Amino acid sequence: MVSQPAGATLNAMADSKNTPQHGNKPHTLLRRLLGGFATSAVQTDEVAFVSDPTAEREQVLAKMRAFNGEPYFQIADEKLGLLSVFDDLKYDRADVEMISPAMRKHVVTKLGPLGFRQISGTVLEHVKADMRVHIPKFHALGASSFDITRYTDKRAQDYCLLTPTQVACQFIDHYVLDDAVQRIEALVKKHPINLLKLADYLEGKPKHRAFREVLGHIKLKQRIAVESEPLCRRRSLG
Repeated sequence: MVSQPAGATLNAMADSKNTPQHGNKPHTLLRRLLGGFATSAVQTDEVAFVSDPTAEREQVLAKMRAFNGEPYFQIADEKLGLLSVFDDLKYDRADVEMISPAMRKHVVTKLGPLGFRQISGTVLEHVKADMRVHIPKFHALGASSFDITRYTDKRAQDYCLLTPTQVACQFIDHYVLDDAVQRIEALVKKHPINLLKLADYLEGKPKHRAFREVLGHIKLKQRIAVESEPLCRRRSLG
């Protein structure tokens, strides 16, 4: 019998301890599989969170709807993606239909805490909700308010910030007469429109001709609203 050196014996014992036994292999494999599944699940959840902003958008919209209770800013129409900001109580035919710096500042102040950031002179963006608010450019004197959104790169989930008169024009173009009248009646109770300017913008289209027939009715509704509380005390943002 050949005896082994003591050092060799100790090394062999150490190697046998460090070498996985055959019975442990299934457990090791199972741990690796479970670890792989867990990592995959975490990665999948992260991708889903980043790529699906729908839930975030719904939360933002819920907060935006609360603005309907304030006097100067509101969602005018969710279907069309329109926001309205109060302009004035009285108008002149020569008034220019555009968002003034004071009107813009008021809206930015309201939307900022919700996560919107101004990325250009005409766009506010909420990155997580994949949502934008466009402030259409003022093109030229005499340009029709019916065309205000024509050159805006607006997606289905985006909104346009408009003057009340511009909002009314969108109602006339996108809804049947009765629905347009109802929406404009509700609008002028909070945000009066420039009826003189709107009348100038009306064209020979069937919808426009039909609306011209009810201008007197809208004028009466607006006059009652403007002379009543609380609208009669409201002042322009500037």
